[in-house]
Amino acid sequence: MDTMRGALERAKMLVGMEVDEESALPPPDEQSFFDDVTRHCALTTTERLYGFAICLAAGLTCTFLSMLVFFNPVKFGVTFTLGNLMALGSTAFLIGPKRQFDMMLDSVRIYATAVYIASIIIALFCALFVHSKLLTLLAIILEFGALVWYSLSYIPFARSVVSKVMTSCFDTEF
Repeated sequence: MDTMRGALERAKMLVGMEVDEESALPPPDEQSFFDDVTRHCALTTTERLYGFAICLAAGLTCTFLSMLVFFNPVKFGVTFTLGNLMALGSTAFLIGPKRQFDMMLDSVRIYATAVYIASIIIALFCALFVHSKLLTLLAIILEFGALVWYSLSYIPFARSVVSKVMTSCFDTEF
């Protein structure tokens, strides 16, 4: 019965509901880093929505402002990637960092997450250290494709539909 109660309290914490402090805490030897973060950074629903909106607006603003410096791939790569990171981080306000991390490492989207994070690192590396406009542009194209594929992993059957459409579009005989 205590395990059921503990599971229910953890589920309430993950979705941002108020819980009793005494019953919500797991035993000290079972606490993780994310449990500490969740306990110390508990936000109300209104605060979560404000954080989500502000972080998403800042991310989208950076992404759209990056279009102003499109012909300078180094600046474009940095602002576009920063905008993507802020937009990705905005969802942590809604569902919490632990659940976001768990969802990113889910078996359905682990490869999409790995490619997306790798493309972010490659784009920043090419923009900040290599200073190659061509490599930065290619890395940004890879990052955008990885972002789309990663985002589609959250929509049921979206990746399979897109795969079938792309296959039918490019599977032509000349």
